[in-house]
Amino acid sequence: MLVRDSRDEDVPAITAIYAHWVRHGRASFELDPPCEEEMARRRRAVLDQGYDHLVAEAGERLVGYAYAAPFRTRPAYRFTVENSVYVAPGLHRAGAGRALMEELIARCTAKGFRLMVAVIGDSANAASIGLHVAMGFRHAGLLPGTGWKHGGWVDTVLMARPLGEGTRTAPEERPAFSPRCR
Repeated sequence: MLVRDSRDEDVPAITAIYAHWVRHGRASFELDPPCEEEMARRRRAVLDQGYDHLVAEAGERLVGYAYAAPFRTRPAYRFTVENSVYVAPGLHRAGAGRALMEELIARCTAKGFRLMVAVIGDSANAASIGLHVAMGFRHAGLLPGTGWKHGGWVDTVLMARPLGEGTRTAPEERPAFSPRCR
């Protein structure tokens, strides 16, 4: 299993993986799969903000992707990152999710982030919840019935994992975007 930075040419495979889960799962609250152009725009936005966007390959096949993004935009949240991870259908428990998460956690820790948050769609999403527990995440909350998809209410599961020193020490200051009025 090779984990590497995603590239422009990975967008079609990334789009196909995500489209499957939008159509057939409840992890994403989107109802219609985004097109390749939109997925390329989203990837570029993650990278332009200085976050990581990774893919996992097994042989010649792209089998999953993961990325980090801001948890929230207000400046005080600048040490907290949210993760997303998607594995190709039929390949759960083959190591792609774990490999992607290990690399994403290592990179976010190296960048000085102190907390990684998972916002998981569907409290019945045992694969994602199990992966996050195995990666050191703890349950932080449940928001019941936050979405309506595939004929039913979908919960949101919140999980969190400290990075580096976590909250034991003050962080090294990092630039924060703070809009100002003129």
